This record gives sequence, C-alpha cells and structure tokens, in this order.
Amino acid sequence: MTSVIGANIRRLRKARGWSQARLAREVCRLAGISGEPIGRQEISRYETGKRTPREWLPLIAVALGVSVDGLRAPQQALQLPPPSLSDFLPDGDPLAPLEGRTGRRIGMAEVNDLRQRVHGLRLADDVLAGGDLIRPALRELRNAVRLFQRSSHTEPVGREFLVQIGELAQIAGWVASDAGQHAEAERIYRLGLSAAHQAGDSTLAGNLLGSLAYQTTNTGDVREGLIMAKAALDAAREAPPRARALYLDRVAWAHAKRDEAQSAIRALGEAGEALSQHGEEEDPGYLYWVDAGELQVMEARVYTELRRPLRAVPILRDVLARYDATHTREVALYSSWLAVALADANEPEEAAATAERVVTLSAGITSERTADRVRVVLDRLAEYGDVPEVRALLDHVA
Repeated sequence: MTSVIGANIRRLRKARGWSQARLAREVCRLAGISGEPIGRQEISRYETGKRTPREWLPLIAVALGVSVDGLRAPQQALQLPPPSLSDFLPDGDPLAPLEGRTGRRIGMAEVNDLRQRVHGLRLADDVLAGGDLIRPALRELRNAVRLFQRSSHTEPVGREFLVQIGELAQIAGWVASDAGQHAEAERIYRLGLSAAHQAGDSTLAGNLLGSLAYQTTNTGDVREGLIMAKAALDAAREAPPRARALYLDRVAWAHAKRDEAQSAIRALGEAGEALSQHGEEEDPGYLYWVDAGELQVMEARVYTELRRPLRAVPILRDVLARYDATHTREVALYSSWLAVALADANEPEEAAATAERVVTLSAGITSERTADRVRVVLDRLAEYGDVPEVRALLDHVA
C-alpha cells in the first residue's frame, strides 16, 4: 500500500509542477502551521515508501486535490496519464550555474576531452567491477558538474557538455549500483536524466531512466521498475534500433520479475525485431555493447526467471562458450543464471559444478551484483543438499 501511495503522491505532485518542498509548504499552510514541521525530505520519504504519511495523509490529499482513498487507489483508478520521463526528473536543477561563477570559458575542446574520459570509463567497466571504479567514477562526475556550473559557454557547447554529463552519469550510476550503493546510484541517474532532458537528448534520457528502472526492478520495487522501463521506452520513440532493443529488454526483464510470462516474451520478440533494423546508422557510443549476443543473454535470463530451463540452458551455454573471458564479472553473472536453470532442470550435479565456477570467479570481484547472485545460486541449490556434489560445495562456502 505504501508504494502505491508514494507513487500517487509523486505523480500528482509532478502533474501540478510542484517540487517536494512546494508540496511540504502547501501541507503546512493547510495545517495553519508556520515553520516546516514537514519538509522536502519527509515528502521524499513518503514518495519512496520509506515512511507512511499517516498523520499528514489527509492534508496531502487536500493539497493534491484528491481524496485519501484516491491516494490509496491504483494508478488506473486515479485516471492519471501514464508516467512520463518528466515524472522521474529530480526536484530543482542540480546543474544550475553557481551564483557569482567566475570560471573560465569552455569550448568543444573540453567537451571532446570529457567524451574521451567517459568512454574510457565505459571500457574500464568491461573488465573492472564497481568497487574498483566507484572512486574515479564519482570524481569524474563531480569534476564535470563543477566545471559546467562554474564556467561560461555558448549554447551549443553547453548542450554538448550536458550530453557528456548525462553519459558520465549513466556509467557512474551503473558503477555505483554494481558497488551496492543503490541510493547514490539513483541520485546519479536522476542527475544524468536532468542533463539529458535539458540537452534535448531523448535517447540518452531513455538510457538513464532505463538504467534506473533496471536497478529498481532488481532491488525490490518491481512494479515501479516496470513503470520506469515503460516510460523510458516511450520517451525514446525516435531512438535508433539498438537503443530501442535495449529499452525493450529492460521492459522484458521487469515483466519476468513480475512473473508476467507472455508480456516478457512479447517484449523480447520486439527487442529482437528492433535490433534487426540496425544498419549503418551512427549510434551513440554507449550502445557499442548492444548486439545479438547480449539480447540472447537477456532472453536466457528471462526464461530462467520464468522457470523455463529447457529454453534457458542451451542459450546460456552457447553464449558462455564464446564470451570474452576477460569480462570476469559478466561471465560470473551469466554462469549464475546457468546454475539456477540447471537446478530448475533437475540437474543438481551439473548445477553444482557451474555454481563452483561462479563462486570462484566472484571471489576476486568487488561487485555487489555477483555477490548477490552467489547467494541466489546457493539458496537455490540448498534444495539438493543431499546430492554429494552440492553438499561439498555448500560445505566449502559455509
């Protein structure tokens, strides 16, 4: 119930164009209270479901122009339009110029320099985990935002610099999420979303919101993750084929996590169709890794999540047989889904052998994703604790 209330508060607030601070002030005004017994942070806690607005709920409802029952109602009952990308922008402008800025004037040379560093960070993420990259990633982002806020520039240069901040925020958010810093990752993704939105780059905005959707789906709020993934897809209607394929994959994953098999499989098919339209068009650099092999991985993961191992196992074996072994984290992650699928297929001995590889690979990786997948695999194998190979593995990691 709390997540429904929080989502409705956020959508209604955004529909009015209010910040969280503005809603808090309206509530205080209705209560006839001076000062701020309820502030922006409290509204934020309500919207994220960290706290239930029991005392203030009636006044919040009045401020937003609905009944208390309306705030408790599913989105459809409120007759709200589907959430759009703007619903997920941060309050205020985290990229607003600093007052009295005295920084130097920047041009395309600084934009190109940042572009190279951003792509270098992406390539580093292919072979290093979040725990290894979190410090340099956050330092790069902090420096880029500070330079933008303190400098002067022409409108075209400012727009291109915002695009690079958005791209940097996407990879920095991904790194933070991999390091298990989910709240920090969300803040970074939303900052990047603001940068992409201001730059008018809907494809980049879709990638940022889709990345946040993926994290949200994987960290518990699957319903909100699906809403975000659909909003990301809708915002990028004119995106190139590989981008749409990626955003559809995230929709498929959210459906799979909700055990909505037909919707998940349909989104997978649409992702494949989108990728098939990829030709010689020039794509943004951050799409370099989206290819048929990556779509196969998501297809196999979806089938594993839906407990359809006969479809998942052959795909995962094929992918892993030709995957670049230097990408240790991805090999560990994909192997973890293979281990679960083999367990689902009642092949505990082979599942244990694959799980042992996951444990071995993950031991030297500073990634919360792989650590979490190790826990999932071992929990799944616990059902076969009487199988010697499984018991040996479980005893070894105990």
